[in-house]
Amino acid sequence: MDEEKMIGAAFFGRMAMANQWKPYADAEHKVTELRRLCCVDDTPKNTESFFIGKMLRWLKANTELEVVVSYSDLEYGHEGVIYKASNFKFAGFKKGAKVIWYQGRKYHDKTIRTKYKGELKPFAKRIKDALDCGDAYYATTKGKNAYVYKL
Repeated sequence: MDEEKMIGAAFFGRMAMANQWKPYADAEHKVTELRRLCCVDDTPKNTESFFIGKMLRWLKANTELEVVVSYSDLEYGHEGVIYKASNFKFAGFKKGAKVIWYQGRKYHDKTIRTKYKGELKPFAKRIKDALDCGDAYYATTKGKNAYVYKL
């Protein structure tokens, strides 16, 4: 007997920033973002596009959504091949974000402004101090390609 096992996962959600949906629809509830998608490495060819196709058909049949937006992160070498293969349309390039590198880890630029009861949190102070003394530095990510699928 063939045992069924999960070989992939995905999740959709609201777009991360306020008004980010506006270029794509006339109301926020009509737009969703494909936030994450992954499949195990040894899946058959075209598994990702098959998976995306099934999800898009389900969304079209079962929701009032009109648009799905997703991003390929150039920082990680993701060009958007899977979105092109799934008939998403290229919607433009989003410039890179400012980040802080400290002890081999990447932190969002807002990290050094994180407060609790009016005081910087201890980790925020450590990173801010590291920036001041040169142990941490700013960098800009490579940016992202935006892709849109109209249901």
